[in-house]
Amino acid sequence: MFFAPFLTLALASAAVASPNKRTDSLSVELSAAANSFNSVTDLVLTATVSNNGAQSIKVLKYGTILDGDLPTRSFTVTRDDKEVDFTGIKISVSLEDADESAYVTIPAGESVAVTHDVSALFDFAAAGKGAFTFTPVTTFQSAPSDEKVAARSQLTAIEAAATPITISITGDVAKVEMLSRRATDICTTASRKSFIDASYTEAKSLASIASSYVTSRGSSDSLYRAYWGSTATSHCGKEKHFI
Repeated sequence: MFFAPFLTLALASAAVASPNKRTDSLSVELSAAANSFNSVTDLVLTATVSNNGAQSIKVLKYGTILDGDLPTRSFTVTRDDKEVDFTGIKISVSLEDADESAYVTIPAGESVAVTHDVSALFDFAAAGKGAFTFTPVTTFQSAPSDEKVAARSQLTAIEAAATPITISITGDVAKVEMLSRRATDICTTASRKSFIDASYTEAKSLASIASSYVTSRGSSDSLYRAYWGSTATSHCGKEKHFI
């Protein structure tokens, strides 16, 4: 898996350009192989997005239920009415640089099904075993089908209809680590590619320095505690935690 050059990690979800407009054209239906699993590792959901309208709809897929590849937030998960912490990533999209792969067009009367492995994206371990309710993120940003989108003012935020699904985990809810996947720089602009590659090299160097600092100073260090609190160094002192 790689991140396209128009995607970057962000601390907050991309804001939409205008208030959400409710639409009956799009609907989202969730399904799973069963309504109960012994292990959270078996938890795979399928989201089917249907276009019930008379015209095709083109929407930005990133940060929505239509993206089953990146570990972004496509659901809100609750147990006993308490929200389960999301542990994946959030991204920002450069619309000016985005190509058609950033969008999904759903023809009138047709549907698109996307599979989501959510086992590593939420803190099921902290919540404990039980019944979990999954509510899909149903805000989409529709784009004009006949023009290049370069600004958020060209997008229209729409809210689709959806029904949550409840699934029980009866046994193993141990934390599942996301697979270690490194991005591949596929940028075709020489100056940008050079900047990205240099930034990645510098980030690895800084991560190594940070890891060495934690190893040598330990959890009693004031700077460590300012960032990590009382968390054990075994959980925060490895280079992967700083990249």
